[in-house]
Amino acid sequence: QVQLVESGGGLVQAGASLRLSCAASRLAFSSYTMGWFRRAPGKEREFVGGIRWSGAITDYADSVKGRFTVSRDNTKNTLYLQMNSLKPEDTAVYYCAAQWRGAQVARGEYSYWGQGTQVTVSS
Repeated sequence: QVQLVESGGGLVQAGASLRLSCAASRLAFSSYTMGWFRRAPGKEREFVGGIRWSGAITDYADSVKGRFTVSRDNTKNTLYLQMNSLKPEDTAVYYCAAQWRGAQVARGEYSYWGQGTQVTVSS
């Protein structure tokens, strides 16, 4: 079955950077719109950023615009999230998700989800 495996999380201090990766298998990666979501303790899951299957369009939550960058490498079936200037409020479990040829990056119906990777930002 489809697998999405996140990696790259960890414990960092405020202001640091991290790059998350999401390795996809058993799906036609280049045909999938990919998204990053996060769930902080006691909060609902929220959209962070994503990239359309064509690769031409990205979208971000206002809280991360200018700090986070989503990219993809279709030759490696991998999605990335470069996170700079991290803040304590970025602490959460980060998930990647996939939707087949999705047009709506932020509000689309994502069919496949990874298990998540923990990001903790200390002040």
